Amino acid sequence: MMAPILCSFLWLIAANLTAMLPSRDHHWRAAYALIAAGVPLLGWITLTGGPLWGMAFLVGGASVLRWPLIRLWRWLRGLALASWQERN
Repeated sequence: MMAPILCSFLWLIAANLTAMLPSRDHHWRAAYALIAAGVPLLGWITLTGGPLWGMAFLVGGASVLRWPLIRLWRWLRGLALASWQERN
């Protein structure tokens, strides 16, 4: 149980350090790399620690990666709105 928690804290530290560095693409490449590393880590934490630890890490990761989530939400909302407008 200690290894997944330690890895998740290292992930959070790496995410915060990445956010502090300057970037030409507004950190999107770093966000993709953090998502690719964070999804298996989230599964590992949930498997070993249970759903409470998994949800805690999910909330922590979502707070760090809020802009990709906001963009995903807007895209999904736009798809739903376009689908609704086609039907009416």
